[in-house]
Amino acid sequence: MTPPTSETAPAVDPGEPRMRRVPQQERSRRRVEAILDAAARIVVAEGVDAVGTRSIADLAGVPVASLYQYFADKDDILLALVERDMAEMDERVAAHVGALRRISLESLVEATISAFTQVYAERPAFVMIYLRGRTNQAIRDYGRDHNRKVAAMLFGFAADLGLTMPEVTVLIAELAVEMGDRLFQLAYEETLEGDPAIISEAVTLLTTYLQRYATPAGLTGIEV
Repeated sequence: MTPPTSETAPAVDPGEPRMRRVPQQERSRRRVEAILDAAARIVVAEGVDAVGTRSIADLAGVPVASLYQYFADKDDILLALVERDMAEMDERVAAHVGALRRISLESLVEATISAFTQVYAERPAFVMIYLRGRTNQAIRDYGRDHNRKVAAMLFGFAADLGLTMPEVTVLIAELAVEMGDRLFQLAYEETLEGDPAIISEAVTLLTTYLQRYATPAGLTGIEV
Protein backbone atom coordinates (compact mmCIF):
# COMPACT_ATOMS: atom_id res chain seq x y z
CA MET A 1 0.00 0.00 0.00
CA THR A 2 1.32 3.47 -0.87
CA PRO A 3 1.94 5.50 2.30
CA PRO A 4 -0.24 8.59 2.64
CA THR A 5 1.52 11.93 2.47
CA SER A 6 0.45 15.46 3.35
CA GLU A 7 -0.57 15.74 -0.31
CA THR A 8 -2.57 12.50 -0.47
CA ALA A 9 -3.97 12.37 3.07
CA PRO A 10 -7.62 13.39 3.46
CA ALA A 11 -8.36 17.10 3.54
CA VAL A 12 -11.38 19.23 4.36
CA ASP A 13 -12.91 21.47 1.69
CA PRO A 14 -12.94 24.89 3.38
CA GLY A 15 -15.70 26.21 1.14
CA GLU A 16 -15.97 29.76 -0.11
CA PRO A 17 -14.67 32.60 2.11
CA ARG A 18 -17.44 34.80 3.49
CA MET A 19 -15.70 38.15 3.06
CA ARG A 20 -17.43 41.07 1.35
CA ARG A 21 -14.72 41.12 -1.28
CA VAL A 22 -12.02 38.51 -1.78
CA PRO A 23 -8.66 40.24 -2.32
CA GLN A 24 -7.08 39.45 -5.67
CA GLN A 25 -3.87 41.45 -5.62
CA GLU A 26 -0.92 40.68 -3.34
CA ARG A 27 -1.15 44.11 -1.72
CA SER A 28 -4.81 43.56 -0.87
CA ARG A 29 -4.10 40.08 0.53
CA ARG A 30 -1.37 41.51 2.75
CA ARG A 31 -3.79 44.18 3.97
CA VAL A 32 -6.41 41.59 4.88
CA GLU A 33 -3.79 39.49 6.70
CA ALA A 34 -2.68 42.60 8.61
CA ILE A 35 -6.29 43.23 9.65
CA LEU A 36 -6.72 39.65 10.85
CA ASP A 37 -3.37 39.64 12.65
CA ALA A 38 -4.24 42.89 14.40
CA ALA A 39 -7.59 41.51 15.53
CA ALA A 40 -5.88 38.39 16.87
CA ARG A 41 -3.40 40.46 18.87
CA ILE A 42 -6.20 42.52 20.43
CA VAL A 43 -8.12 39.37 21.33
CA VAL A 44 -5.12 37.85 23.10
CA ALA A 45 -4.07 41.07 24.84
CA GLU A 46 -7.46 42.47 25.85
CA GLY A 47 -10.17 39.89 25.18
CA VAL A 48 -12.83 39.42 22.52
CA ASP A 49 -15.02 42.22 23.87
CA ALA A 50 -12.21 44.74 23.30
CA VAL A 51 -12.19 44.11 19.56
CA GLY A 52 -13.53 47.00 17.47
CA THR A 53 -13.12 48.00 13.85
CA ARG A 54 -11.40 51.27 14.80
CA SER A 55 -8.88 49.61 17.11
CA ILE A 56 -8.18 46.90 14.55
CA ALA A 57 -7.65 49.43 11.76
CA ASP A 58 -5.34 51.54 13.94
CA LEU A 59 -3.21 48.55 14.96
CA ALA A 60 -3.11 47.18 11.40
CA GLY A 61 -2.14 50.58 10.03
CA VAL A 62 -4.97 50.72 7.50
CA PRO A 63 -7.81 53.22 7.03
CA VAL A 64 -11.13 52.14 8.52
CA ALA A 65 -12.66 52.59 5.07
CA SER A 66 -10.28 49.96 3.72
CA LEU A 67 -11.31 47.55 6.45
CA TYR A 68 -14.97 47.94 5.50
CA GLN A 69 -14.16 47.00 1.93
CA TYR A 70 -13.64 43.44 3.16
CA PHE A 71 -15.60 43.12 6.42
CA ALA A 72 -19.01 44.40 7.45
CA ASP A 73 -18.18 44.57 11.16
CA LYS A 74 -16.03 43.07 13.90
CA ASP A 75 -18.08 39.87 13.92
CA ASP A 76 -17.14 39.31 10.29
CA ILE A 77 -13.50 39.76 11.22
CA LEU A 78 -13.76 37.27 14.09
CA LEU A 79 -15.42 34.77 11.76
CA ALA A 80 -12.65 35.27 9.21
CA LEU A 81 -10.08 34.58 11.94
CA VAL A 82 -11.85 31.34 12.83
CA GLU A 83 -12.02 30.33 9.17
CA ARG A 84 -8.31 31.03 8.71
CA ASP A 85 -7.30 29.07 11.80
CA MET A 86 -9.54 26.12 10.98
CA ALA A 87 -8.04 25.98 7.50
CA GLU A 88 -4.62 25.72 9.13
CA MET A 89 -5.91 22.92 11.38
CA ASP A 90 -7.18 21.00 8.36
CA GLU A 91 -3.78 21.26 6.69
CA ARG A 92 -2.07 20.14 9.88
CA VAL A 93 -4.39 17.14 10.29
CA ALA A 94 -3.63 16.08 6.71
CA ALA A 95 0.10 16.39 7.40
CA HIS A 96 -0.08 14.40 10.65
CA VAL A 97 -2.20 11.66 9.11
CA GLY A 98 0.08 11.63 6.08
CA ALA A 99 3.07 11.02 8.35
CA LEU A 100 1.55 7.87 9.89
CA ARG A 101 3.17 4.58 8.94
CA ARG A 102 0.71 2.42 10.86
CA ILE A 103 -2.91 3.51 10.77
CA SER A 104 -5.54 2.43 13.27
CA LEU A 105 -8.52 4.24 14.74
CA GLU A 106 -6.35 5.05 17.75
CA SER A 107 -3.54 6.52 15.67
CA LEU A 108 -6.06 8.60 13.68
CA VAL A 109 -7.45 10.03 16.92
CA GLU A 110 -3.95 10.75 18.23
CA ALA A 111 -2.84 12.38 14.99
CA THR A 112 -5.94 14.56 14.77
CA ILE A 113 -5.78 15.76 18.38
CA SER A 114 -2.05 16.38 18.09
CA ALA A 115 -2.60 18.50 14.99
CA PHE A 116 -5.33 20.54 16.65
CA THR A 117 -3.36 21.19 19.83
CA GLN A 118 -0.34 22.34 17.82
CA VAL A 119 -2.42 24.95 16.03
CA TYR A 120 -4.07 26.04 19.28
CA ALA A 121 -0.60 26.70 20.71
CA GLU A 122 0.29 28.83 17.72
CA ARG A 123 -3.03 30.69 17.48
CA PRO A 124 -4.24 31.59 20.98
CA ALA A 125 -6.81 34.01 19.58
CA PHE A 126 -8.69 31.02 18.19
CA VAL A 127 -8.85 29.50 21.66
CA MET A 128 -10.38 32.69 23.04
CA ILE A 129 -12.80 33.27 20.16
CA TYR A 130 -13.96 29.72 19.47
CA LEU A 131 -13.22 27.43 22.36
CA ARG A 132 -14.15 29.99 25.02
CA GLY A 133 -16.69 32.10 23.22
CA ARG A 134 -18.90 31.35 20.24
CA THR A 135 -21.16 34.30 21.05
CA ASN A 136 -21.35 34.94 17.32
CA GLN A 137 -24.07 32.78 15.72
CA ALA A 138 -22.19 32.72 12.42
CA ILE A 139 -19.13 31.33 14.20
CA ARG A 140 -21.23 28.66 15.92
CA ASP A 141 -22.81 27.67 12.60
CA TYR A 142 -19.45 27.61 10.84
CA GLY A 143 -17.98 25.46 13.62
CA ARG A 144 -20.76 22.91 13.43
CA ASP A 145 -20.49 22.74 9.64
CA HIS A 146 -16.72 22.34 9.90
CA ASN A 147 -17.13 19.54 12.46
CA ARG A 148 -19.38 17.66 10.04
CA LYS A 149 -16.83 18.07 7.24
CA VAL A 150 -13.99 16.83 9.44
CA ALA A 151 -16.10 13.84 10.51
CA ALA A 152 -16.99 12.97 6.92
CA MET A 153 -13.36 13.25 5.82
CA LEU A 154 -11.98 11.06 8.61
CA PHE A 155 -14.84 8.56 8.34
CA GLY A 156 -14.36 8.16 4.60
CA PHE A 157 -10.62 7.70 5.05
CA ALA A 158 -11.04 5.07 7.79
CA ALA A 159 -13.80 3.23 5.92
CA ASP A 160 -11.76 3.10 2.69
CA LEU A 161 -8.90 1.49 4.65
CA GLY A 162 -11.26 -1.09 6.15
CA LEU A 163 -10.83 0.17 9.70
CA THR A 164 -14.58 0.35 10.46
CA MET A 165 -17.34 -2.21 10.26
CA PRO A 166 -19.43 -2.03 7.07
CA GLU A 167 -22.60 -1.06 8.92
CA VAL A 168 -21.02 1.97 10.59
CA THR A 169 -22.34 5.33 9.38
CA VAL A 170 -20.85 8.80 9.41
CA LEU A 171 -23.02 9.61 12.44
CA ILE A 172 -20.51 7.81 14.66
CA ALA A 173 -17.70 10.01 13.38
CA GLU A 174 -19.85 13.13 13.79
CA LEU A 175 -20.55 12.27 17.43
CA ALA A 176 -16.86 11.62 18.06
CA VAL A 177 -15.88 14.97 16.58
CA GLU A 178 -18.54 16.78 18.61
CA MET A 179 -17.33 15.06 21.79
CA GLY A 180 -13.78 16.07 20.95
CA ASP A 181 -14.91 19.64 20.39
CA ARG A 182 -16.49 19.78 23.84
CA LEU A 183 -13.46 18.18 25.48
CA PHE A 184 -11.24 20.81 23.89
CA GLN A 185 -13.49 23.50 25.34
CA LEU A 186 -12.95 22.02 28.80
CA ALA A 187 -9.21 21.63 28.29
CA TYR A 188 -8.73 25.26 27.26
CA GLU A 189 -11.31 26.82 29.55
CA GLU A 190 -8.78 28.27 31.99
CA THR A 191 -5.44 28.11 30.18
CA LEU A 192 -4.26 28.93 26.69
CA GLU A 193 -1.85 26.00 26.90
CA GLY A 194 -4.63 23.46 27.45
CA ASP A 195 -4.92 21.04 30.35
CA PRO A 196 -2.72 18.06 29.37
CA ALA A 197 -4.68 15.68 31.60
CA ILE A 198 -7.96 16.50 29.85
CA ILE A 199 -6.33 16.28 26.42
CA SER A 200 -4.89 12.88 27.31
CA GLU A 201 -8.28 11.69 28.53
CA ALA A 202 -9.85 12.97 25.33
CA VAL A 203 -7.63 10.62 23.32
CA THR A 204 -8.65 7.71 25.56
CA LEU A 205 -12.37 8.53 25.51
CA LEU A 206 -12.60 9.01 21.76
CA THR A 207 -10.46 5.99 20.97
CA THR A 208 -12.51 3.75 23.28
CA TYR A 209 -15.75 4.99 21.73
CA LEU A 210 -14.60 4.49 18.15
CA GLN A 211 -13.05 1.09 18.80
CA ARG A 212 -16.54 -0.27 19.45
CA TYR A 213 -17.06 0.03 15.69
CA ALA A 214 -13.62 -1.14 14.57
CA THR A 215 -12.66 -4.09 12.44
CA PRO A 216 -9.62 -6.15 13.56
CA ALA A 217 -7.56 -3.93 11.26
CA GLY A 218 -9.00 -0.84 12.92
CA LEU A 219 -7.87 -2.14 16.31
CA THR A 220 -4.39 -3.36 15.46
CA GLY A 221 -3.66 -1.03 12.59
CA ILE A 222 -2.35 -1.53 9.07
CA GLU A 223 1.10 -0.76 7.73
CA VAL A 224 1.18 1.83 4.98
